[in-house]
Amino acid sequence: MPSTALELRKALNTFRKRLNASQLEEDSKLGRGPIGSAKDKIVSMQPPPGFGRAIWDELVDKGYLKNDGGGFFQLTGKQWQEPSA
Repeated sequence: MPSTALELRKALNTFRKRLNASQLEEDSKLGRGPIGSAKDKIVSMQPPPGFGRAIWDELVDKGYLKNDGGGFFQLTGKQWQEPSA
């Protein structure tokens, strides 16, 4: 059964927020030396709980996420478009 547009949008927004929070957490870590001060960029992560695997697979099929394997997903940069009725 296909997911509703509202469920897909909530899942995608939750994924984006969790990715941003993970990046902020990584950026705030102490212990970076003056020579190796390059910041790491988080590009993929496991999806947050609360949504089924089918929703993440559907977001991959629609082109909003890319499956990196091992249960990790990556944003593709595609902007959300409301489905036409």
